[in-house]
Amino acid sequence: MPDITLTDVSKSYGTGPAAVTDLNLTVPDGSFTCLLGPSGCGKTTTLRMIAGLEHPTAGAISVGGRVLDSVERGVFVPPERREMGLVFQNYALWPHLTVARNVEFGLRVRRMPARKRAERVRQALTAMQIDWAADRYPAQLSGGQQQRVSLARMLAVDPKVLLLDEPLSNLDAQLRLEMRAELKRLHAETGQTIVFVTHDQLEAMTMATHVAVLNKGVLQQLAAPMEVYRRPANRFVGGFVGSPPMNLIELGDTRSGTEVRRQLDRLRPELLPRVAAVGVRPEAIRIAESGPADDWVFEASVGAVLPTGSSWTVSVTPTSGTDPSASAPVDGGPELYLVSYQDVAATTGARVRCRVSADDLHLFDDDGARIATAPAPAVAP
Repeated sequence: MPDITLTDVSKSYGTGPAAVTDLNLTVPDGSFTCLLGPSGCGKTTTLRMIAGLEHPTAGAISVGGRVLDSVERGVFVPPERREMGLVFQNYALWPHLTVARNVEFGLRVRRMPARKRAERVRQALTAMQIDWAADRYPAQLSGGQQQRVSLARMLAVDPKVLLLDEPLSNLDAQLRLEMRAELKRLHAETGQTIVFVTHDQLEAMTMATHVAVLNKGVLQQLAAPMEVYRRPANRFVGGFVGSPPMNLIELGDTRSGTEVRRQLDRLRPELLPRVAAVGVRPEAIRIAESGPADDWVFEASVGAVLPTGSSWTVSVTPTSGTDPSASAPVDGGPELYLVSYQDVAATTGARVRCRVSADDLHLFDDDGARIATAPAPAVAP
């Protein structure tokens, strides 16, 4: 199927703010595109408009040269003629039908011959590795197994586009991990276009080829997962994508803000007048005594050390001076979080020296937009 294109699409329910505003989005053919954002950001509404379950109040939706929905032209193609399969958050399985009969349901509606139906059901169940449960009923299966049946039912009708509305949110952590791997394998094998709605950034980062970040009905950024993480388009994306989230430091009168301003004045004087805030990823902050001359170095008080097994998350608060023996942080700025993949010997209340590479500073202007930067010039020791 050609690209799915949404042009100036808006959706309003008549009261309150619009669910989606002037959305321009292209879902490439064969991509695994995640619509990512917090609750109420418009991602499910967008998915339902693509499926034909919701009608936009403005704009157009097309696949290649075929218009599926256009307010201005008065065109609307009903859901059953869009060649798309939709999997909901709840499994929506018929409890009185066996797994095989559930998967077969859509094929019966299409009046497919019995022999061909049986073969299609077998292929779909095998693809989702649930063929052993063909004669069981949904109540006899776990949540993850029921979700596999729900996906197999969609695969059986062979849709050109698979639309998934938070299908993993009802599963426990282990099952979610298994289903993420299953969906990624499915996409690699079938090459189907998949549009996946989620508020879980980990799902988006691990599965998607493209991530569309939405907030309050407005598209914030569309890019590959690591591009979204490494080069967030604005403060919202930087703060939303990442766990722990990006540390954001206002260039105010706190020590951390003053120190960052001094650092920028040394390395990026031409950009300093435009900078309102600086972002730093937790893994970019290192506890170290020595490093390159152009590092931002600050003394901090340790608030907590949180081991996760594979890493340590440490909260620190910049102190008011460079004296490690200072009794308490004063006007040091906001609490910052760092992530270390090596053992952290510091304990609560300890004083440490932290370093951040100049290349790891994300700059944002007054409107929250990212300020493009070139590589930092070398600074003599």
